[in-house]
Amino acid sequence: MKTQILSFVLISLLISCNSKPNENATPEPAPTPEVEFPKNQQLTKEQQIKAALFAAPSDARDGAMVYGFDDNNEFVVIKEGTNEFICIADDPKKDGFQVAAYHKSLEPYMARGRALNKEGKGRKEKEEIRSSEAASGVLQMPENPATLHLYYGKNGYFDTEIDSIKNAKYRYVVYIPYATQKSTGLGLSPNKSGHPWLMFPGAYNSHIMITPIE
Repeated sequence: MKTQILSFVLISLLISCNSKPNENATPEPAPTPEVEFPKNQQLTKEQQIKAALFAAPSDARDGAMVYGFDDNNEFVVIKEGTNEFICIADDPKKDGFQVAAYHKSLEPYMARGRALNKEGKGRKEKEEIRSSEAASGVLQMPENPATLHLYYGKNGYFDTEIDSIKNAKYRYVVYIPYATQKSTGLGLSPNKSGHPWLMFPGAYNSHIMITPIE
């Protein structure tokens, strides 16, 4: 009987020891909560202006012109400008978030693209038309390098409570029509993330791409 009792005690101790948590074990990560991002925001005129101006250099925002969307979702000027910058508010009909600012010398190129989009032209056809028009002189391209500033994000949005853009990053596009690797000394792909490189070398819309690492 004593032997049976002793065996029972030993088994109980072993079970108790094995049931203790392993202090060296890696704890399972807590489930990541799903974050809701405002999509297809319908911003007021004032909010559109504030958001769009974030794309422009800070010292040029006061005088920048802004295109936005009226109550009928028509693309219109919502702020007159006095300097060389033109800004574009986020399009509520498109997924994600994007605002832009560019030098006014790019306006013919941008305006022609918007007109062709409205006509239902696809990307390839649109580029063929603009390329032909630029080569013939019908489409006026910048004579000097001209920059497009983009502030964008798949889950980006404008925080209306604090007038700030969330979940977005910058990209700079410097247009130099017909530029090549030989004329600029730039590579045709980035050496590393964030490095500048030349896209569409030799084309009417050749440009330097710069996507900073933030």
